[in-house]
Amino acid sequence: MTSTIDDPSAPPTGRAARRRDRRKAEIVAVALQILSSSGYQGMSLEDVAERTDIAKATLYHYFPGKDALVASALEALTTDVLGRLRHELDAAADRSATEQLTILVGEQLHVLTELYPEVGKLFSFPMSWPAEHGESMKSMRRRHDDIFREVIERGVADGEFDCPDPAVALHCLHGVLNHASIWLRPDTDPGNRRRAAVVDEGLRLFRRAAPDAKPDVAGAGAG
Repeated sequence: MTSTIDDPSAPPTGRAARRRDRRKAEIVAVALQILSSSGYQGMSLEDVAERTDIAKATLYHYFPGKDALVASALEALTTDVLGRLRHELDAAADRSATEQLTILVGEQLHVLTELYPEVGKLFSFPMSWPAEHGESMKSMRRRHDDIFREVIERGVADGEFDCPDPAVALHCLHGVLNHASIWLRPDTDPGNRRRAAVVDEGLRLFRRAAPDAKPDVAGAGAG
């Protein structure tokens, strides 16, 4: 007789529920790793089952198919990343918009280069993905961008940022960060100097330009 602890199809209660949740989280994490490195077409349930050391038939007790697993993996990624960004922003609630944006850009780089390397490709180049995932990915981008936009709009209102079109600037910023995730690696960046330079360059998209120095005309024509 199979116990409810070992049978994922059984109604989860108590310890069985906790074990099922842990197993499901492990499956989602592995799926996200494969998606990040191989994309949608390169991910198969066979690969996920092999890496999690469970039978493919057992995998179907947790997810009815590949697309359900992909949706869960993308949502888990989004929830984690948004939670990290929101935590950093809340901790800097009393700081200037420039400081807040600097923190957000730095955390985004941390996500892309250390926590989820290659994951920027999922949202930058979602090629060959079924249409059913299109709207959910757009929603995830909007939820992510809303956090940045909140700070950018505050910076414009406070006169810190000179940004005629925040939407365009935000797209450019993500382009910089997603591309940096391809070549910027912590193990080749002692002291995080390159990372700091990327953050600084990203902020240039929003900083108010310093007024041009006026020529000294006090002594013009003298001599």
